[in-house]
Amino acid sequence: MTPLLSAPMACTHRGFRQPVWWGLTGLMALLTSLAVHAVEVETARLDTVWQFPQRTAPAQVVARNESRLSAEVSGTVLHWTADVGASVRRGDVLVQMDPQDYELAVQRADAALVAAEARLQLSRVQLERAQALVNQGFFSQEALTQRETEVTLLQAEVRAALLQRDTARRQLARTTVRAPFSGTVTQRTVQLGEAVSPGTALLTLAETQASEVQASLPPVEINGLRQANAITFQLTGQSDNWSLKLLRVNAAVEPGSRTQRVRLGWTTDTPLPPGSSGVLTWSEPTPHIPTSLIVRRGSALGVFLNEGGTARFTPLPDAQEGRATRTTLPGDSLIVIRGQAALNDGQRID
Repeated sequence: MTPLLSAPMACTHRGFRQPVWWGLTGLMALLTSLAVHAVEVETARLDTVWQFPQRTAPAQVVARNESRLSAEVSGTVLHWTADVGASVRRGDVLVQMDPQDYELAVQRADAALVAAEARLQLSRVQLERAQALVNQGFFSQEALTQRETEVTLLQAEVRAALLQRDTARRQLARTTVRAPFSGTVTQRTVQLGEAVSPGTALLTLAETQASEVQASLPPVEINGLRQANAITFQLTGQSDNWSLKLLRVNAAVEPGSRTQRVRLGWTTDTPLPPGSSGVLTWSEPTPHIPTSLIVRRGSALGVFLNEGGTARFTPLPDAQEGRATRTTLPGDSLIVIRGQAALNDGQRID
């Protein structure tokens, strides 16, 4: 009886017989050849290809203080001394309200104070006489205590009259609205002869000598702005640049735009007036890997480095699609700059 496998099985393809084991051996040899064959790529030192990106953002010049000045007392507007567009200095009169009622209140308070002081003076004289009579035995101790109490009460009355007079004077002073800072009147909301009450908006004053630059940036760009060596502002349609410094960063992220507001100040003594708009420009001081060198492997974005002839995928935790990414890798690292799209981690490379 012939053995079941007395010879290699053969197959026929278009009349040509070939052992099956020969095909398997050839396939294994091919796979082995592919595994040991080094992929040709191009590498370079990282510090020769990294970038220091320049960032830009729209920005506006805003007043550091823009106040809506309101009436603090009731009255009638008598006249204005500064209309819309007028430049004023701190302490200048802006609005004068009718002060007559408040002048009368001051006079009444002054009269009440004079009367209280007179009563106090008389009570002190009576107390001195009572003390002398007590020493002579002609006045009782109880009556002396009553005189002392009267003096104490009248002293409190005088203090109350003083406070009433000061209050009346403050109310009178509030009929004159003065500029709390130097600036420009940007809006007037009441007219001459109009009766106003406490809280009625009179005008809007914008500070001109202390303007700042405001911009809204994505949170990912905030650190770069903090570390920037130079920040400039260029007015729309002009070529002149103004040097700026970072003042404040709003920690809250705007819900709609998902940005953070930043405020910057001038490094010169000649700030631009509020209302101007332009472009904020700064350069990142930290080196960045160009987006063309970044590839995705699985869920991670990163780059391939040449480590002794082996491709090593190095993830970049902060990487984003389509953006150059900040890096802390050494500048002498050999990064794959051509052929990285087809590489796998651990693959041999030339």
